[in-house]
Amino acid sequence: MTHVARSVLALLLLVACAPAWGQKFGYIDTEYIMSKMPEYAQAQVELAKLTDTWQKEIEAQKKDLDKLYRTYQAEEVVLTEEMKKKRQDEILKKEQEVKAYETKQFGYEGQLFKKRVELNKPAQDKIFDAVEKVAKARKLDMIIDRAGDLTLIYVNPTHDYTEFVLEALGLGSPTRNQPGPKGPVKTVKPPKTPTTSTDPNFESDSGTPDPAIPAKTQSTRASKTSAGRKP
Repeated sequence: MTHVARSVLALLLLVACAPAWGQKFGYIDTEYIMSKMPEYAQAQVELAKLTDTWQKEIEAQKKDLDKLYRTYQAEEVVLTEEMKKKRQDEILKKEQEVKAYETKQFGYEGQLFKKRVELNKPAQDKIFDAVEKVAKARKLDMIIDRAGDLTLIYVNPTHDYTEFVLEALGLGSPTRNQPGPKGPVKTVKPPKTPTTSTDPNFESDSGTPDPAIPAKTQSTRASKTSAGRKP
C-alpha cells in the first residue's frame, strides 16, 4: 500500500470513528521507540557494513573501467578503425556492467532496500506485540502511530503511550511517559556514478560525443531510504 493510500485509509478510519470518540485511544512514536531498541541499532550497523562492501566493489569496477579507457586513449593513434570500434565496445560494455551492478545493489527495491526490510522486521514485530499488550492492558480501542503518514496537528500528551510500549519492551523509564526530542535520521547513501572520460572524440554511456559511433542512451538509477530518528 502506498503512502497516499495509507493516509487516505487513516483519514477514512478517523471519519468513521468520529461518532465514537467516547472510545479510549492513544498514540505512539514508533521511530522514537525503534531508536531505543538494540536490535534496530545492530541492524543499522549491519546495513552500514554491507553498504561499505558494495561501495568498495563498485569503486573497484570503476577503476577497471577507467584503466580500460586510459589504455584506449594511449593507444588510439596506432589503432585501426576496426580496432578502435572493438575497444570502444569493450568500454561501453564495462560501463553498462558497472551501472547495472550499482542499480542492483542500491536501486529501487535493490539489495540494500531488501536487506533493510529484512533486518528491521524483528524490531518492528516486537513493537507490534508490545503495542498489542499495552492496548489490552490499558483497555485502548485505538492506537495511532504519530510517526506514520497521518499528521497529528495536536493531541493531548496524556494520550501518548510511547513510554508504555517501551516499558513493555523492557526499555522504558518508570518516571516519565513522554518521548524525548528527535533529531535527523541517518541513512546509508549509495555511491555516485563515475565520470569515465573527458575525451571529446569518444562516445560512451556518459554522453561524450564520438562521430565514429552512434550516441548511447544512459541508464538511470534510483535509490530509496529508510527512516529512523534518534532521541
